Amino acid sequence: MCPALEALMQADGTPYSGKGVMLEPFVHQVGGHSCVLRFGEQTICKPLIPREHQFYRNLPPEMRKFTPQYNGVVSVSFEEDEEGNLCLIAYPLHSESVDYENKDPSADCQEPKSRMLKWSNKKQSPLLQENENYSKDRARNSRKEDKIMSYNREEVQQQQAEVLYFSLEKGNVVPQIKHNPWSLKCHQQQLQRMKENAKHRNQYKFILLENLTFCYSVPCVLDLKMGTRQHGDDASEEKKANQIRKCQQSTSASIGVRLCGMQVYQSDSGQLMFMNKYHGRKLTLAGFKEALYQFFHNGRRLRHELLSPVLRRLREMKDALEACESYRFYSSSLLIIYDGDPPRTPSRPRHRGGEEGDEDEPSDEEEEEEEGAFGFPRSSSTSTAGGLSGGSSSRSSHGVGEASSPEVDVRMIDFAHTTCRHYGEDSVVHEGQDSGFIFGLQNLITIISELEDHSTD
Repeated sequence: MCPALEALMQADGTPYSGKGVMLEPFVHQVGGHSCVLRFGEQTICKPLIPREHQFYRNLPPEMRKFTPQYNGVVSVSFEEDEEGNLCLIAYPLHSESVDYENKDPSADCQEPKSRMLKWSNKKQSPLLQENENYSKDRARNSRKEDKIMSYNREEVQQQQAEVLYFSLEKGNVVPQIKHNPWSLKCHQQQLQRMKENAKHRNQYKFILLENLTFCYSVPCVLDLKMGTRQHGDDASEEKKANQIRKCQQSTSASIGVRLCGMQVYQSDSGQLMFMNKYHGRKLTLAGFKEALYQFFHNGRRLRHELLSPVLRRLREMKDALEACESYRFYSSSLLIIYDGDPPRTPSRPRHRGGEEGDEDEPSDEEEEEEEGAFGFPRSSSTSTAGGLSGGSSSRSSHGVGEASSPEVDVRMIDFAHTTCRHYGEDSVVHEGQDSGFIFGLQNLITIISELEDHSTD
């Protein structure tokens, strides 16, 4: 074990047996197609993509507060545990000078295993077995109107059940999230890919990143795909056409942002609601606004105290991006995270990426918000044409002061298609700001500002 990785694991509270770190699905992944895995309490990892790795290693100073902290690279292999279950195990790299790129599966792996895995007689991982049993039990015992859908792996793979509700298990202190359909889907796809390629190689490079949900009891996570363009400069004609079509058929083209995934805790029912990217693509402008309202609503009331710190972070990010010359963040996402079940005590630890101060959360007995208080009513129109106008950067916060802001975080993620003039191998060099991303940020600021105004009426 190299000293750097050992120190990271000690800080993470991750047990180390001397043979590597067993990776688990990261249950708070709500969007994206890369598999995100839990390395430890404070650290996650995902497959290394050279361009994204280059971005993190050469991060502009003004962007550091708006991205997850980069913690290095590990080598990940597919192995069998003592009970015959197939697991993903992370090992430290022997040298920082190794080639970081995940090459073609047919290429010789840099660190060949002494034996290759046989698949015909291996068990599923315990988590996948548990999920399968959970789905069967839930399908037998629980049906809540048409909205509450049971699911199994086949349904998820067929892109069905775009909005799901699950009752959380009550732990000693807070509800426990154990089942996330999108996370499980990405994890299963990653296992399948590695299984199919195992005859050629069993070593993959993963990057280690800060776990942005670490300090939250029940993380509520919103994943927004930003910008009016999603395809990279190196995209094939087919990929380019596909991405353009997705943008034109969603809110990406009209307002520069679309919903890519969401999980939000509804404290009135003790349920977690999941919304995936397929649902997000179908949303009209009115539907997108309604989804934002749902994200900031806990089932009893609109969490209006969250809006001011979110707006503050978005405005700071917009200022930083306007200073980033030549960068294009194609297909990058924006994460908004807050605690769905915050402690009721006045003193609570702050997430280092969020706002400072404490929050006095209303009790469960507090009167519910009146019906119809939502400032964005449903619209029968299916059109998403037309952007939003009107800046709100000078708008003052309502109700909650700077020193009493709740814990909230806003970060940029996913940089697999990011480019700038410093990337010498790129054939296209852009000038000026990423106007598509900034356009989406400004419209997001406008929408949340309108929601903030309505919440104080």
